[in-house]
Amino acid sequence: MEKLEIECCGSIHLHTKAIHQVKDHMPKEDKLTDLADFFKVFGDPTRIKILYVLLQSEMCVCDLAEVLEMTQSAISHQLRVLKQAKLVKNRRDGKTVFYSLADGHIQTILNQGMEHISE
Repeated sequence: MEKLEIECCGSIHLHTKAIHQVKDHMPKEDKLTDLADFFKVFGDPTRIKILYVLLQSEMCVCDLAEVLEMTQSAISHQLRVLKQAKLVKNRRDGKTVFYSLADGHIQTILNQGMEHISE
């Protein structure tokens, strides 16, 4: 692939030191794809609502459906997506399955996102 040199920053040259430094620290393509997929999960308001509920308390599907005024089927579908993305975990107590956040990182991500949009 041929490099195209264009006038940039007042001259025709590349900032090779900066370019090499950035390239050396760029994650591999598959990691960047995984990261993009991870953030896509946060792109659905229903999933965000579920995560915010689970920030406060672990809950079963029927309780989540009641809090969010949605069907259990809709909640179950979104929980499946969240579980596949490793954002929520579950535990069984008899016949009831309770859901909670997978770890503290999820709370941090939500808090930082909320802080960012509140600025």
